[in-house]
Amino acid sequence: MAGRATAVAVAMLLSHAHVSSGFYLPGVAPRAFKDGEPVNIKVQTLVSTETPLQFDYYQLPFCAPKRVRDIPENLGEALTGERAHTSAFQAKMKVTEYCKTLCRKRYTPQEMEEFQDFAILDYRVNMRLDSLPLAEMQTFAYEDKPDEHVETYNLGYPLGGKLETSEAEKDNPSSNTDQFVLNNHLRFKILYHPVDSTDEAHSSRSDDNGNFIIGFQVVPFSIQHHYTGKWDETEVPYVKLATCVQPPNGQFQPHVPQVINSEEGGEVIWTYDVIWERTNIKWASRWDVYLQMTDDKIHWFSIVNSLVILMFLTGIVGLIMTRILRKDFARYNEAVLSAEDKYEANREMREETGWKLVYNDVFRPPSHATLLSVCAGTGVQLLIMSVLTLLFAALGFLSPANRGSLLSAVLFFYVLMGVPAGYVSARFCKFVKEPNHFKATLMTALLFPGVCFLVFFLVNLVAWFKLSSTAVPFGTLIVLMLLWFGISLPLIFFGAYLGFRKEPFSVPCAVSAIPRQIPPQMWYMSPWVSAMAGGLLPFGAVFVEMFFILSSIWQHRFYYVFGFLAVVFLILIVTCIEIAIVLCYLQLCAEDYRYATTVLFHVD
Repeated sequence: MAGRATAVAVAMLLSHAHVSSGFYLPGVAPRAFKDGEPVNIKVQTLVSTETPLQFDYYQLPFCAPKRVRDIPENLGEALTGERAHTSAFQAKMKVTEYCKTLCRKRYTPQEMEEFQDFAILDYRVNMRLDSLPLAEMQTFAYEDKPDEHVETYNLGYPLGGKLETSEAEKDNPSSNTDQFVLNNHLRFKILYHPVDSTDEAHSSRSDDNGNFIIGFQVVPFSIQHHYTGKWDETEVPYVKLATCVQPPNGQFQPHVPQVINSEEGGEVIWTYDVIWERTNIKWASRWDVYLQMTDDKIHWFSIVNSLVILMFLTGIVGLIMTRILRKDFARYNEAVLSAEDKYEANREMREETGWKLVYNDVFRPPSHATLLSVCAGTGVQLLIMSVLTLLFAALGFLSPANRGSLLSAVLFFYVLMGVPAGYVSARFCKFVKEPNHFKATLMTALLFPGVCFLVFFLVNLVAWFKLSSTAVPFGTLIVLMLLWFGISLPLIFFGAYLGFRKEPFSVPCAVSAIPRQIPPQMWYMSPWVSAMAGGLLPFGAVFVEMFFILSSIWQHRFYYVFGFLAVVFLILIVTCIEIAIVLCYLQLCAEDYRYATTVLFHVD
């Protein structure tokens, strides 16, 4: 029964790795819009895969409304720099409009050069509508299945790009200078689904219950607009442009692209279309296109690879335990052995009982005992935080629709896990006979978060210097300090108070008064070599999944296969436990009883 229950639990966990139809995101309430009701298109950031620096939308001289209003953000959004603002784009539910004018702006050469720099670095502009990110959709087919098409997305749209030249221009040496164009016309395609409707033939009647927004797509264009007569600002957004077919229907007159002139500057007319299209996709499935997996076979390969490494380590641990127990059984059964078997058993025992010679020293308090206690407490804090975060993420509570929820949950769980951190640190502190309890507890509260905060602050200084929106505001830094010193530190001291009230761990053998001399060690038992060997197998168990996580971060895509990640994380924990057993056994066989800090260093 236990085996069946485990198999069912694993199957349920992995089922969250695949996004099925009707996928529901807990904690996200749908909003219905009436026909003709205004919908707010929000602008966010400019991001690039070429550089980690991201910038705010209005750091470039885009068209802006008379009053830009900042959208409230949570702690996770503030730490990732995902700020949102109101925009000058206007759209109404189920009202399709073409060639609407956003604004006309004349740019200086410096401003044009700024646009060009962003275009060279392939920056993309991010927006959102009803919590849905703007996406540029792409369709491709598998090589082995050309009839099956898969629709994928790229978040945002490219700010600009390199102007494609003809073959004749390529052969002309005088035209070797690269030119870049500006995507100044956006065609928004908004998918909607009526409330309580069926997937039958489209009905022309208006639905009184409103409509859900299902998708937010874009197709960018580069068009050098022209107009006749004098520009009338009062006609915006319905200025009649000579480059648009009149009345506007989505077609354009023959035109040239909007080239970025960084030497002379120039005028740019920003325009956009709003196209509404009914879809059969339900509201609960609107995130499927963002969360679908096109590489699930690689994730399965990651799990199989991790399991192979785990079985290899399990075999080594089993072999070690078998050899140890075999010698013990041989000693008890010595009376029934022949003389030849006794001689062979004694020879093997003399060769392999180095670890038994240090039994009076294995529980001797190690050097840097305080640091060991701090690492043990911090490790428990990080472990419980990771388990809880993965659990809530696999159940769907930390969905991408709740922007910043994943990072907020990580901070929340880390801060609240101060009690077990202080408790474990205090128990280890009493076990290694550390007299200064206050020092150990204070180091548990300050060492790891202090190092993280220092690195974070230095990176944040670089972001401030570069005027990047990734730079965390000073107010958010104050909030982090309050979480650290106002919640985490008191909880760690409370957990340490509970731990110091407990009796220290009991050990099965007494510690000798005089430390045993450690014989010279082989080169492969040095800490650096052992650390490399000890970290190789755990890294091999998780490197494929880590590749996907880091790729999602750098390529600005959603990572949502937390079911696979939870299984790989479980395999990683077991792998670390087994590699620690193997390293500890090898070190004790070499009569080196300083295994505590060394094995901890190896596994870390």
